[in-house]
Amino acid sequence: MIRTEQVRWTVTDVDLFPEDGKRYEIIDGELLVTRAAHWKHQEVSGNVYSLLQAWSRQTKLGRAAIAPGIIFSTTDSVIPDVVWASNQRLEECLDESGHLTDAPELVVEGLSKSNKDRQRDYQLKLKLYSSQGVQEYWILERQKQEIKVYRRDRGILKLAVTLFRGDTLTSDLLPGFSCLVEEFFS
Repeated sequence: MIRTEQVRWTVTDVDLFPEDGKRYEIIDGELLVTRAAHWKHQEVSGNVYSLLQAWSRQTKLGRAAIAPGIIFSTTDSVIPDVVWASNQRLEECLDESGHLTDAPELVVEGLSKSNKDRQRDYQLKLKLYSSQGVQEYWILERQKQEIKVYRRDRGILKLAVTLFRGDTLTSDLLPGFSCLVEEFFS
């Protein structure tokens, strides 16, 4: 009987892949490949970024970014839709090539329609972000126009609140930040 070991992918492997418009992520050595996101998904990500960046410019407390690479380790490398990091955190975890090498305070993912992609965001990425020290994780569902907000509680990310179109999102992480959920989806 021939026995094979499961391949464990690394960031070095991904660096050799072609620039073909696909997103290559690795979680615990498992390669995850997705197509470029839907136009409306990109609009929602842009709205989140714009609102976070406007607040950041006003407060000068940090910065937001769209689809930055986060290289937690050689076998854990992801590309969330949007992140926010305080100025201090950015100084600590940006490498020379402009990649985050540690957790930003806030990570935002927009859900895709496929069950496989949804499972990835609700299970694999939630566990990864929790274990790496992310303080808040927002999952946006464009079709339902809702946001699930996970906050760090006793060392892990737990669902704190589900917000709908007419609700207002605030966060202790972002003092003074406040916006209607519908602003993300309009």
